[in-house]
Amino acid sequence: MTRFLAWGLLSSLVGSPLHAQRLGTVRAGIQLHCEPNQSEVACDPRPMQLQGSSSASPWSVLFSAIVPGTGQAIVGSSRALPYLAIEAFAWTSFVRHSLQYRRRRDGYRELAANVARAPFSPTRPNGDFEYYERMAHYREAGRYDIVAGGALEPETDTSTYNGAVWLLARRTYWSDPFVTPTSSSPEWSRAIGFYEARAYDQLYRWSWTNAPQEYEAFLGLIGASNDANRLAMLDLGVVIANHVLSTVDAYVTLRLRNDPLRREFAIEGQFPVPRVFR
Repeated sequence: MTRFLAWGLLSSLVGSPLHAQRLGTVRAGIQLHCEPNQSEVACDPRPMQLQGSSSASPWSVLFSAIVPGTGQAIVGSSRALPYLAIEAFAWTSFVRHSLQYRRRRDGYRELAANVARAPFSPTRPNGDFEYYERMAHYREAGRYDIVAGGALEPETDTSTYNGAVWLLARRTYWSDPFVTPTSSSPEWSRAIGFYEARAYDQLYRWSWTNAPQEYEAFLGLIGASNDANRLAMLDLGVVIANHVLSTVDAYVTLRLRNDPLRREFAIEGQFPVPRVFR
């Protein structure tokens, strides 16, 4: 609901700067000079000799770019408050969603370390974002090396993450993924290099097999963290849009107030007036 409110406020402001300035130009730039004659009153439109606002300066544009609404406040525009309100709302929402993202991120990291990773290593450093996303898609990381000592023998269980990586490596570099080439062949070397770059060793190994409830909680925290991060990015988008719109508004105000004799909206004509008004 808060996202729709912010975008609604921004949408309502999109047309207001130019519309308000155009009305101001029509009202301030034209006056009718009427002189009665024998049958009618002839009105000659003449531009009003107004001076530009002394407060409308390039500084108002700069201030609007830094803090939306301040430039409008300097020139006495009624649109200052909406810009300031949207800025405060967007930053408050960004801070709230960012805190939610960090709390949920720390929650799924702690849950993974204390449950899924605990049996495999006493030292459990945090992984990157992709590490936890892979942990959500695969219940087990699998072994890094099937036989300790000697040459590397990758995991063959394709239901695990490491096993899936090794299958992808074989399909990518071997002519037949189920026929093993010699260990001295280029095909074997390239496949092993692919596996070593992507598989996780014992330090990062995990397993949710014996903890289904904790695994479901982990998935929930991952999803909630991603949602909070997306909302925080949307809040930043509102902030950027508000800065741009306020700057454009201040620039248009500056141009029109410093050039009050613009004639794009000039009106000319004559209209008859009954004799009783002569």
